[in-house]
Amino acid sequence: MPQTSNEQNKHILFAFISDNMKFYSNFAQLFFMRLRISIALLIVLLASSCGGYEKILKSTDFDLKKAKAKEYFEAAKYIKSTELIEQILPRFRASESGEDLTWMIAQSYYGMKQYDIAGSYFSSYVDQFGYGKHIEESTFMSALCEYNSAPRAELDQDNTRKAIEGFKIFLARYPYNSRSDECKKLMTDLQERLVEKSYLSAKLYYDMTQYKAAVTALSNSLKEYAETKYREEMMFLKLSSLSLYAKNSYDIKQKERYQATLDDYYSFMEEFPKSLYAKDVKKIYEDTARYLKIDTETPKVNIQ
Repeated sequence: MPQTSNEQNKHILFAFISDNMKFYSNFAQLFFMRLRISIALLIVLLASSCGGYEKILKSTDFDLKKAKAKEYFEAAKYIKSTELIEQILPRFRASESGEDLTWMIAQSYYGMKQYDIAGSYFSSYVDQFGYGKHIEESTFMSALCEYNSAPRAELDQDNTRKAIEGFKIFLARYPYNSRSDECKKLMTDLQERLVEKSYLSAKLYYDMTQYKAAVTALSNSLKEYAETKYREEMMFLKLSSLSLYAKNSYDIKQKERYQATLDDYYSFMEEFPKSLYAKDVKKIYEDTARYLKIDTETPKVNIQ
């Protein structure tokens, strides 16, 4: 019997699908074959590259190592450049090459954000090459490494103090250097960090109800950092500490300590007559005046 139109269409469709499947199968085979070849070539290249670098590391040709270290440094391949320079630096330390190598290894470690090691090499450059071509930049970078190593205010601020000292030395030696303004801004930031550290340490004594220690710490902070943005709060905490210290003292010591509280009250109100802490300050004054038998109806300083 002759084939119907539907049967013919089915044969055509099956033939089309079969041909396309063969095409995509061949395409997939070709794609994966090329992918395998590419991966194999990449592995060979990597192995060759690593093998070449390992040979340089093991080489006794110091001039080759020096040349490759510079090449890696200029390509920002800092791990390789530092490894090579550390091997050869003792050999060239007393030469002109030693200056360049010390500068490169310091910059390399800085590029890797290993600021403590970088700072050590920048300082070494300053000590060894006082008239070197990178002396000004190394002096600045040595302090900058301390700046970048300084932790948040709650932690020890030894790096902060070292950075401030380093920037002071830089400004004293090179007052007209193009980085002088940047240096001053960084010093301001570091000073604020010390202020905050001082404030937090003093406040900690207050929060721990160690009022005598709080008074001492707050007094020292206010003296050392007179322009601090925390001044009003610190003066209030000192006044409050004096009041609470007096209140919790033995009877024989209370009069003397309440008198100290009253003196501090007058100092506070003279500087901050419209303080944010006005209500608390008024309460401290009233408690102090009551103990010292002072007429609170006519205080010497009006509380706003």
